[in-house]
Amino acid sequence: MPASVDRETLLQALDQELEPGRFQDYCPNGLQVEGCSRIARLVSGVTASHALITAAIEQDADLLLVHHGYFWRGEPQPITGMKRQRLQALLQHQINLVAYHLPLDAHPRLGNNAQLGQRLGLIVDGTLREDGVGLVGRLPEARSGRELADAIAAALGREPLWVSGGSHPVRRLAWCTGGAQSMLAAAAARGVDAFISGEISEQTTHEAREMGVHYFAAGHHATERYGPQALGEWCAERFGLEHRFIDIPNPA
Repeated sequence: MPASVDRETLLQALDQELEPGRFQDYCPNGLQVEGCSRIARLVSGVTASHALITAAIEQDADLLLVHHGYFWRGEPQPITGMKRQRLQALLQHQINLVAYHLPLDAHPRLGNNAQLGQRLGLIVDGTLREDGVGLVGRLPEARSGRELADAIAAALGREPLWVSGGSHPVRRLAWCTGGAQSMLAAAAARGVDAFISGEISEQTTHEAREMGVHYFAAGHHATERYGPQALGEWCAERFGLEHRFIDIPNPA
């Protein structure tokens, strides 16, 4: 039998590590759906979709740890349709749903941005925002925009959408996983040659070209797979739990 831990002990440890109280977020961080009181098996993933819940049920998980949970600001409140089906599955199988959004983006070691930087071999020099969301750094050696696009594709298994900001090579860059295209101007103000995020909007193309910053949209899901996985591994190592990261493919 695997080791187990009291749910409240695990939640307290997560809150101490991630410090959700520091963030003005768009959703509640921490426990979102209460399940069983003791945790032995943990499944992590990016988004608490029905497919991921089903996979967690198949793994006999006690807790599902995600980056994208529920109860987002402005979403409809009635528990109907898709939301009802998801919650019913969690409650029926007594699976706890725990989600950390901005705190998991910003963590300097386990966070999505820190983990993405490690996989791309980037050197971190500082943060893009005061709350730690987004990072600024550099490449060990300058690369062309094409070379950096190829490196991103090799690391993430997905070809990024690259908007060239000019013929200049990339030395300094900033990155923020997920839907952070609105942070391009802040990145440009830091004097970077390139900005990596997950998504792109129509205006992003024009802004990148006019600001002279190479822009790489590497996928919202693809750039945010590594924080939940690292956090799940941290929980497993600290409390001796069984952990499995499950990736539900998403082209976005």
